[in-house]
Amino acid sequence: MIDINCDVGEGLDNEYLIMPLISSCNISCGAHAGSIETIDKLIQLALFNKVKIGAHPSFPDRKNFGRKVLDMSNLELQQSLESQLTIFKERAKLQAAEIHHVKPHGALYNLISVNREKAVIVIAAIQHVFEKVKLYVPCDSIIEEEAINKGIEVVYEVFIDRNYNNDLTLVSRALPYGVITDKENVLKHLKKMSEESLVTTVQCQDKKIKAQTFCLHGDTKNAIGILEYLHQHIAIQH
Repeated sequence: MIDINCDVGEGLDNEYLIMPLISSCNISCGAHAGSIETIDKLIQLALFNKVKIGAHPSFPDRKNFGRKVLDMSNLELQQSLESQLTIFKERAKLQAAEIHHVKPHGALYNLISVNREKAVIVIAAIQHVFEKVKLYVPCDSIIEEEAINKGIEVVYEVFIDRNYNNDLTLVSRALPYGVITDKENVLKHLKKMSEESLVTTVQCQDKKIKAQTFCLHGDTKNAIGILEYLHQHIAIQH
């Protein structure tokens, strides 16, 4: 059974099509996209579809959609994250919804994979808001180490619509081969990671990778078609 997760609440308004096709969602907390209204709507939609609910905090940067590292002090970053997560927690409580996980977004996600100072800040913000919550992380990352050291349960995440480099970083979206949009190639990518714990990099090498949850971005071209295709070929959790 495969856990497919998707980032939602980012302005595409296609969640009513996505939610029935996934098993985990990462709802924008309003910093890079979204609003209180979208948080409320998507928590309700996730509950209806029995989808695990996650918070998707980011750098407070709507201009760049959270895909640029901001020059913020550690205190500013922690305060921003705690504010985002607190709002999300309060909105979930209003609907008696359980928050399953946290998944940082975009540039923040990539930064804390390699930067211990910022990873510590993210962990502190999470633990100041939640008593117990899982954290979606890439394997062999700094944020994985820090989370485990602080007693946070990690879930290893891979990206089925993104290509990888040999060091298991994601190929830049700016490159024409950074994003995988062909449904058959997405399935092939997923199966290799789920069945063999391997990923074929753009340098044509097979690298070991840990995979427990598989992300397809909601803004990937033909995302709905890809999800429908996956349902025809694999068993997805629900």
